[in-house]
Amino acid sequence: MKIAKIVKSNSHLDYIGRIIDSLDVAEPPKAEDYGFAQFVSLPVTEDQEIVGVIYNSILVNPEYSNFGPRLSPKPELRGFSPDYLNEQGVLVGILLLGSRENGKILQGVPRRIVPAGQDVVQMPHEEVVKFHTDKKGSLQIHYYSQIIAHAGLFAVSLIEAIVEQLCENASDEDKNRLNVLKHALAWQRTVGGMRL
Repeated sequence: MKIAKIVKSNSHLDYIGRIIDSLDVAEPPKAEDYGFAQFVSLPVTEDQEIVGVIYNSILVNPEYSNFGPRLSPKPELRGFSPDYLNEQGVLVGILLLGSRENGKILQGVPRRIVPAGQDVVQMPHEEVVKFHTDKKGSLQIHYYSQIIAHAGLFAVSLIEAIVEQLCENASDEDKNRLNVLKHALAWQRTVGGMRL
């Protein structure tokens, strides 16, 4: 399901997407379709896609400080001024984690630059699992350092949310590995929150 379009980037790994709304499609995505730690795909060509995760959200409301007089109440604006557009919207921060090319999964910094206007598609859970599975069938999270370096204050929470998602279908061995990571993150959050 298409949920957004890329509108800008902050860096090679950090992109901003605008959630599509009722001006774009008849049935826009629901809030649960683009929540925190939602994996997304940016299909670049038929056999290549870039994989990312939503790690931030920003509300856009140009009317917030518009205290000027109104000629008509909002519900009547569509009738009196059909060209009036509601410019409120939701932007999401998308951190790129890797790519899939001809079925080959590469976790890390994607080489390709994502163009403005690129579609952002919600990634189904089974595709998320495939992205995190190596050739031997074991769990892999090679983008850990990317999240720590680029997700800022959301880094630990983002990794915890990803670990929770991956635990759902993981083998016992991978669950044990994820639990070790989960405890390390809890320790990091506790110690990191302390001020000396």
